Amino acid sequence: MTVAPTILIVEDDDGHAFLIEENLRRGGVTTPILRFIDGQEVLDFLFRRTVGPGFEPGGAYLLSLDIRMPGVDGIETLRQIKADPGLRCLPVIMLTTTDDSREVQRCHELGCNGYIQKPVSFDRFAITINTLAHFVSVMELPVIPALHGSC
Repeated sequence: MTVAPTILIVEDDDGHAFLIEENLRRGGVTTPILRFIDGQEVLDFLFRRTVGPGFEPGGAYLLSLDIRMPGVDGIETLRQIKADPGLRCLPVIMLTTTDDSREVQRCHELGCNGYIQKPVSFDRFAITINTLAHFVSVMELPVIPALHGSC
């Protein structure tokens, strides 16, 4: 049975976050999309350290993660997620302007599931996110178990 994923977007730039969500929707994504402004905010959500609705074990999630953010950056966020036995199977797509080959390598070593460089031009950015939306629509994503469990 396929579970429709909730898309988690971690992006500190309001314009980029808007374009990502808008183009995911244009690409056919109809599932919930939650936006977080930095790594700490999404970590608090995933580790259920927030008041109110939070991460629900037993659901499917896909995380789109920027690298360059104030506070807890994307690399540290990725490291903490992949270090937790219950969250390490959470698919993480790095979506960032950074094209430094050392950072690309580091993200893959930490366990990211994909690395996409944000194009500079608006049109290319829209096409890239639309392509990601089509990819998401055909992906089989794991159900994330209870915290600190095992994938």
